[in-house]
Amino acid sequence: MIPPGYFFILSVVLFSLGIIAFFLKRDLITQFMAIEIMLNAANLAFLALAGSSNFLDAQVIVFFIITVAAAEAAIGLAIVLLIFRKKKTIKTETLNSMKG
Repeated sequence: MIPPGYFFILSVVLFSLGIIAFFLKRDLITQFMAIEIMLNAANLAFLALAGSSNFLDAQVIVFFIITVAAAEAAIGLAIVLLIFRKKKTIKTETLNSMKG
């Protein structure tokens, strides 16, 4: 069996990569993908906690994180689509105002 510490290390690496990608990439789709990676890293840490210490509440938290990730993906991509239709770009440098 794989020790839970490895899962925590992988979770930290994934979360760090998500933060780096969020701040370095300048289009909205890549930033939403980075947020998804960070949410999945949190899920991995909670599942490692649940598996190693029989803390079953962590599995309930994972269920809620998956729900938030699905809602964020649906609403976020709808917002990106609306921004692209209006501004013809999804680069964050050119989207400096939210007014019509």
